[in-house]
Amino acid sequence: MQIEPTSLPGVVVLTPRRFGDDRGFFSEVYSRKVLAGLGIDLEFVQDNHSLSRDVGVVRGLHFQAPPHAQDKLVRVGAGRVVDVAVDVRTGSPHFGQWVAVELSAENGKQLFIPKGFLHGFATLEPNSELLYKCSDYYAPECDGAVRFDDPDLAIDWGVDLTTAILSPKDAAAPLFKDFKSPFTYVE
Repeated sequence: MQIEPTSLPGVVVLTPRRFGDDRGFFSEVYSRKVLAGLGIDLEFVQDNHSLSRDVGVVRGLHFQAPPHAQDKLVRVGAGRVVDVAVDVRTGSPHFGQWVAVELSAENGKQLFIPKGFLHGFATLEPNSELLYKCSDYYAPECDGAVRFDDPDLAIDWGVDLTTAILSPKDAAAPLFKDFKSPFTYVE
């Protein structure tokens, strides 16, 4: 497995090896032992799978607050997305900074997003499927969101923001300046 750091410490791109022939390919996309050897020693307890039918669907920016904060390992099973992580750890030298990585079924890349980061994605192809592992169970009382098109964050989603397809929850999410982060930076 290849590991590539991003500009946000802790957020990394993982690219599993693919073994292909004329039938297709095989890839080991998750191994706890391999990830532990790379410094990501977690127990994932829940797998999620989402389908976004149209280009321009934006899901996010989401987080789950302590005590049920989640680390996530995200990949695309079909289609192509821009996947985004935003550092929201109070006191972090990278607070409010974001990274965007194109994940696709073709490139096989995965994004590891630790606790303390907002997460979201925008679909670049129809019928895009996102698959992600979480280190804690979904807890609706800890669920939260920040506005995806916040002008202070100025995230480049790779889609037309005026026609983005949102859930009612995401459309009503607060601005970043009104967000009170439940996360604290620890060196």
